[in-house]
Amino acid sequence: MENSDLVQETVDVEKAIADLAARYTAAGNFGVQVLNVLNWPAESLIERLPENARAKLETATVRGLEAAMSAASGTRSLIKDQKNWVNTATTTAVGVVGGLGGLTTALAELPVTVTMLMRSVQAVAAEHGFDPDEEQTRKDALLVFAAAGPLVQGKTPDLTFLSSRVTLTGVNVYVGIGLIAPRLALVLGRKLAAQTIPVIGAATAAATNYSYSGYYQEMAAVVFGLRALSEQTGTPFEELVEMLSARLED
Repeated sequence: MENSDLVQETVDVEKAIADLAARYTAAGNFGVQVLNVLNWPAESLIERLPENARAKLETATVRGLEAAMSAASGTRSLIKDQKNWVNTATTTAVGVVGGLGGLTTALAELPVTVTMLMRSVQAVAAEHGFDPDEEQTRKDALLVFAAAGPLVQGKTPDLTFLSSRVTLTGVNVYVGIGLIAPRLALVLGRKLAAQTIPVIGAATAAATNYSYSGYYQEMAAVVFGLRALSEQTGTPFEELVEMLSARLED
């Protein structure tokens, strides 16, 4: 008990929240250059996708997340976690390949990208002292993917995705995937639409994957940073979220 009190005394909660607010803000900056190049409102990107692709997007997202959760965990025993910049570079390279053939190759590349993004998120979890194979950590990894995504214009501080943490309580990971998938499908739909714009498809795909990789790494730092801070100080997670929200609104 005395050791716990000592930890609580030595953790500067205000500074930790300020650092997490900076990470959150940094995440919001990813994707801005992509949108500037596209010169298309983010909200209209989904409308550029063929209707049949939009109809299949949520199902593809569920399958992609299921495969990513399994494959990302499985590859961790074979390939050690990489630095964030390595994960970003790899995801960017995958995007180049996905953008070469328009929608067909972009759809084929999607599960690979989701797996790479999941690996990045798991690496951040491990950096914060959490076992990526534990059930709670796997749910928190899903929580990261409930965030809005980088291709959002005029984004104001919005931490409502963290309320999904309550939704995921008491359910298994695969039920959680079904709950998160609809929101992520919209995010990935913007990515697919950006990749399929003629002429600049490959270049845009690389930039888009770069922005998605950076965005989810930063959001993972926020989610797992809050969770670690909650465990270190005994402060409820929800209270820390409120503190972060207040900081972002200053």
